[in-house]
Amino acid sequence: MLLEGKRVLILGLANDKSIAWGIAQVMKEQGAKLAFSYLNEALQKRVEPLSDEIGGEFTFELDVTNEDHVSAMKEIVKEKWGEVDVIVHSLAFADKTDLKGRFFETSRDGFKMAQDISAYSLISVCQSLKDVMAKDCSVIALSYHGSVKVLKGYNVMGVAKASLESSMRYLADDLGPEGIRVNCISAGPIRTLAASGVPGLKGFLKDVEEKSPLRRNVTQQDVGGAACFLASQLANGVTGQVLYVDSGISILGA
Repeated sequence: MLLEGKRVLILGLANDKSIAWGIAQVMKEQGAKLAFSYLNEALQKRVEPLSDEIGGEFTFELDVTNEDHVSAMKEIVKEKWGEVDVIVHSLAFADKTDLKGRFFETSRDGFKMAQDISAYSLISVCQSLKDVMAKDCSVIALSYHGSVKVLKGYNVMGVAKASLESSMRYLADDLGPEGIRVNCISAGPIRTLAASGVPGLKGFLKDVEEKSPLRRNVTQQDVGGAACFLASQLANGVTGQVLYVDSGISILGA
């Protein structure tokens, strides 16, 4: 199996519709050991049963805007596992009001929040976990095509994803000499809790189904397969890259 015995930390699982859940399922099938973070007590009630269902080894609270939570993560991993082999960053948030209007109307506070939670968190997570990353650790962050193209309604989140992808490249350069790889997966639209707040989601899904080369929308498991590749030794020479898993919609012109 590709990930036999690999210790995988999945950050940002919300429910069984999450892309992170699809990644967890496929990685478990490939022999991985799993642990999950949850945002708060409300989400703990969703995440812990899923962790139990899939055989997760531990869960912990992580609000990436709380520096104490981020700092504590290192000690939790050190106590439970000693080291971590794979980190899946599935963390993103923007205020709905900044998604509904024109991008021109984005608030300063909304912009800061989207950047902090969706992009800076990748940096802060790597800072916290650096000393417990295995020498061949793979860090995988989830992005979307709105990072490089204008998608109506994606607004401030598109800018945050662009920041995430750029941060990924700089982290890949910084951490590469120590054997740590950092990549992004840019998944096609999937009906998730996070995506439900994006106006125009139905239109995005319809476009992929009708216009993409594969003429179908991608699934959680499609993304999970790509994540397994990036997490495994098969991708030992891959870092600083954005891997598109979107049925090919991103190759098309307007």
